[in-house]
Amino acid sequence: MLIRNAKVVTCDDKFSLHDAIAIDGDRIAAVGSAEMLATDYAEHTTIDAGGRTVMPGLIDGHAHMDREGLKSIFPTLSGCKSIDDVLDRIAALVAKAEPGDWIVTMPIGEPPYYFDVPDNLAEKRWPTREDLDRVSPNNPVYIRPIWGYWRHIQPLTSIANSKALEEAGLDSDPGDLPDIVKFETDGNGALNGIIHEYTFVPVAELAYFRTMPRFGHDDRVAGIKRSMSIYNASGTTSVYEEHGCAQELIEAYRAVNAEGAASVRATLVYSPSWHFANKDGYDAAFSEWSDWIGGLRGDGDEWLAVAGIFADFGITPDNAVRTRSAPYTGWSGFNYDSGIPESGIVDYLTTAARHNIRANAIWMDFLEHFEAVDRVIPLADKRWVMGHLDRATEYQIKSLADLNLAMTSHTNRYIYKYGHIVRDEIGEARENEIAPLKSVVEAGIPIALATDNVPTTLWYPIWQTVARYNMFSDDQIAPDQALTREQALTCATRNGAYLTGEEDIKGTLESGKLADLVILDNDPLNCPENDIKDITAEMTIVGGKVVHDTGKVEQNAT
Repeated sequence: MLIRNAKVVTCDDKFSLHDAIAIDGDRIAAVGSAEMLATDYAEHTTIDAGGRTVMPGLIDGHAHMDREGLKSIFPTLSGCKSIDDVLDRIAALVAKAEPGDWIVTMPIGEPPYYFDVPDNLAEKRWPTREDLDRVSPNNPVYIRPIWGYWRHIQPLTSIANSKALEEAGLDSDPGDLPDIVKFETDGNGALNGIIHEYTFVPVAELAYFRTMPRFGHDDRVAGIKRSMSIYNASGTTSVYEEHGCAQELIEAYRAVNAEGAASVRATLVYSPSWHFANKDGYDAAFSEWSDWIGGLRGDGDEWLAVAGIFADFGITPDNAVRTRSAPYTGWSGFNYDSGIPESGIVDYLTTAARHNIRANAIWMDFLEHFEAVDRVIPLADKRWVMGHLDRATEYQIKSLADLNLAMTSHTNRYIYKYGHIVRDEIGEARENEIAPLKSVVEAGIPIALATDNVPTTLWYPIWQTVARYNMFSDDQIAPDQALTREQALTCATRNGAYLTGEEDIKGTLESGKLADLVILDNDPLNCPENDIKDITAEMTIVGGKVVHDTGKVEQNAT
């Protein structure tokens, strides 16, 4: 294959630009001038990019990609402007169901963020069990809550009708978690079906509504396929799942790859389930797992690898309740009991290091524990991961560099949706500690960009790192920490490859590397700054095969 009449942005050390790229099988054969490459590839498929930008496929450093495909498993309530609209949707579902069948829907509100509920409804209130009972007296109905990290605003709210409450055995507030779950009541003290959860990870559906339909293996497999297609459409060709994956999610990924149906390369971090374990159990488990998840790539290949563990602090009371559903993990895809009591975390991490198992953390609080491990077992050659960059001081950035950690950002939260709150908390004098990407890059730390699934396109984080725009305060958050466009693209490509231990085979457009690349509908180096977030892929190629095509790029097969 020859792609010509292009602006080929290699994202290599020199940020070289060319006008053609040749592909042989699943690898890049050459990058250069069309005149130089035309003779050798005259008899092969030719793609005329029409002057469009061609660059390496994007690598999402914290994707939760599987969640996107799950969002279509249950019927949507998007577009409902009133309680009557909601009831009409429920009534239509009841009409197709047998008496007693569960009716489970997605949350009220507009994806991906589900802001402004219930004020988005004409009545400015949630529907109650009585409202739902009017259209579904014989079928249990449950309107799900959001996954809280889509919006980062509490509470999460779900609604159950009388049949659903009866199925759950909920005659009154069970009182398990009074500070986390609040069951609303009517004027007589009876439950009115509205449930508020003051947490970011839903509890009620896992702890109480355990007989309602859930995501099964086939749902997860089909969802991953849908997710891959959606991520391909914005140019993502690889993901890293640093937050960890439970066995049920790993098995779903394996099934997709066994079918040859994958169009996104995935590196998964393992989410262990530790409720049964003690310190000796950690050592025994790590010894057993070292061949499977040890090193940078475990025993995986270029399409799917499982390597390293997710490290978290101890099991909270709400997570203890969520584990009632184990091994089912709901939206999360990771185990709720993967945390370790902080008093034992250094021993735990040291044991992982001794078995060459890479640790991944997403809280800066872990840095001091990584430092403690480093004093026993040097970490500089292990490429451990500190993810979800929220805030960092000058000292912390120096320590991150000294430990030779890989990093990921979370600009969707800490710049775009939440940066103004952090700034109010710490004061404008310390604003440059918020998502300090420029300082991190200048310290020589390879930091990858990440979506956290909301939204799915990496072009939003690329734009956020450059513009530093906040959607609520309508100004910039720590503008001195902005990256150049070239730096942002490097974070979304080459640094993502470093994160997965694959910088030798992907992340830049160079001869011999995997042919993972994207033809864009706009030029990220020269388009107006606010247009960066809206860039999409006209064509996405993974391993030399076209996996997404809008039909707008001319192809001449020979």
